[in-house]
Order: sequence, then structure tokens, then C-alpha cells
Amino acid sequence: MGEVRAKRMPRAERERQMLDAAVRVFGERGYRAASMDDIADLAGVSKPLVYLYLNSKEELFSACIQRESAALIAAVREGATGGGAADRQLWDGLRAFFAHTARNPYGWAVLHSHARTGGEAFVAEVMAMREEIVAFVTGLIVEAAREAHGDPALPGREVAGLAQALVGAAESLAGWANTDASVTAKEAAATLMNFAWAGLGNLMEGRRWSPPPGA
Repeated sequence: MGEVRAKRMPRAERERQMLDAAVRVFGERGYRAASMDDIADLAGVSKPLVYLYLNSKEELFSACIQRESAALIAAVREGATGGGAADRQLWDGLRAFFAHTARNPYGWAVLHSHARTGGEAFVAEVMAMREEIVAFVTGLIVEAAREAHGDPALPGREVAGLAQALVGAAESLAGWANTDASVTAKEAAATLMNFAWAGLGNLMEGRRWSPPPGA
């Protein structure tokens, strides 16, 4: 009897396997230090096969950014779809954000650290992902103002700045939480809500901080 030939792995599964390996290697070493040999070895395939599926190291890194961006956005949106008040939606979205970045530390390292130093095209891809999250947070802040006043009482420029600040703080907190296994997603989200939403709640009530005279 002839030797039974092993079943060929479907293309989609093979690509996922290679992207999983690439995300880990890029996340650990950064774009410039990562090698296609290391990625192929970790994926358990030949380097020519990696090049057959993804034509270059640049294309492979870009594919990693796109996959990890889509997964992060989907996690945040899914987490915040439970409805309820704007602060509850933000809380749920933040918990989903921190849970996802904790479960996928290499993917988060690719997005938050390595893509920003890999080159202009990679930065543009990450910024597109970030702006989608900022737009989502902006909508929640506008909705919170509507709930408080019956209309969006906060100026558009102020809302935009608040959303940028909140997303920036979330990014920094995720980096901190991923270096300390004792920090849970719930704790990180609560830290940010206490830092940001308490102040935003004062804004909704018309209580604003102002610089001292002459400052």
C-alpha cells in the first residue's frame, strides 16, 4: 500500500499560522530586527513559502498591522454594544480594550510601538485605526453631553481634544498593564474612568477648571 499523503492545510489557515508567527516575532523584536527566517521557523514553514503568500517583509508587517487593527476595533465595538448610558458604554468599551491588549501583547506591541518606528506607511495604517477609535469615543462623549443637557453642550473642539486625550491615556495604560500581570482589565479601565470620566462629569454639569489669574 502506498504512503498516505498528508492533507494539505487550507490557504486561509496557513496564512493565519504565518501571521500568528509574524506578529509574535515583530512584537518581540520590532520590524527592523525581525527576520523572515525566524518567522518561517516559528510558523513551521519554509521561507520561500512565506514569500509565496506574502511577497515581502514590508507586506507581511503591513498585513500584521491590518489584522491586529481590525481585531482591536472589533473588540472595542463589541464590548460597548450592550447599550445603556454613555458612561456604561465607555466603561464596557475600555474593559474590552484592556482585555484584548492583555490577551494579545505581541499584537499590541506591533500597533503601539513597532509600527510607529517602522516607516511612514506603517504609521499611516496605525493612525487610521487610532482615528476610528477616537471617532467612536467622540460619539460617546457627545452622547453623554446630550444625556446631561438634552443637546451636545460641549464645543466640538473641546470634545475632539477630550477624545484624543482619553485614547492616549488608554494607550499608555495598556503599555503599563501589560508589564504587570497583576493588573486586570477591569482595574485598568476603572483607573481611566476615575481619571477621565469624573472630570468629564464635572464638565457636563458646567463645573470647569480655569487657570488662576495671571497664569
